[in-house]
Amino acid sequence: MTNLELQKTANEVRKGIIKGVHAAKAGHPGGSLSAADIFTYLYFEEMNIDPKDPKKADRDRFVLSKGHTAPGLYAALAHRGYFPVEDLTTLRKLGSYLQGHPCMQHVPGVDMSSGSLGQGISVACGMALSAKMSGDSFRVYTLLGDGEIQEGQVWEAAMFAGHRNLDNLCVIVDNNGLQIDGNIADVCSPYPIDKKFEAFNFHVINIDAHDFDQIRAAFKEARETKGQPTAIIAHSVKGKDVSFMENNAGWHGKAPNDEEFAIAMADLEKVGEALCQK
Repeated sequence: MTNLELQKTANEVRKGIIKGVHAAKAGHPGGSLSAADIFTYLYFEEMNIDPKDPKKADRDRFVLSKGHTAPGLYAALAHRGYFPVEDLTTLRKLGSYLQGHPCMQHVPGVDMSSGSLGQGISVACGMALSAKMSGDSFRVYTLLGDGEIQEGQVWEAAMFAGHRNLDNLCVIVDNNGLQIDGNIADVCSPYPIDKKFEAFNFHVINIDAHDFDQIRAAFKEARETKGQPTAIIAHSVKGKDVSFMENNAGWHGKAPNDEEFAIAMADLEKVGEALCQK
């Protein structure tokens, strides 16, 4: 896909996030919106996947370590064809397969159930090591939150990945700077994030998480890096493209009411209109 096509798709993913969280009257829009471009690139460009065969043996794997941003993953999966886009509005509803955290037993395209912060990267390491031991060619991707990396288990997994030279593992940190309690630097600063991963024998790339040229180049560099895992530090805007949500920690885990929903959708419609004029 061209960068413009990716931008348009990411905008549709963002609309899906807002629709789902609004319908559920609960959820996590801020971090879903900040990661929407990463979700889009992974599922529409980067990963070897097939929505018609979600369990194909040689598919690339993705683990959403920051599982609360399931609305973003669901929106990407739906628009990629894993299940109907209309189902996004069943988010968190009783009986829906789209629950607050992704469940691998019920959601097509989900490779690992997640939600308990810090654990996803450990699972991704296990998948990557398994591929190495079995001689399989698939790659493993995992998305972490920058607040999540305050968890000690993340660094235990990073130490393991670096020690085992898991060059088929790509860790992405959604560095939007905010967590539920406020600025990550004030709560328990993980900075400098890049230097920490480098200390664990990672190849590290810093990018603008909303620039598809940089995203494309980073994933290409990750694929070409041999002998060590890669960490992509994706500098993003929490609540990206929704005016009243941008850089606002209050929208970490809160649903828009009807009036706010209308404003958010109007904001995203304007983004879409601007993209159509390019």
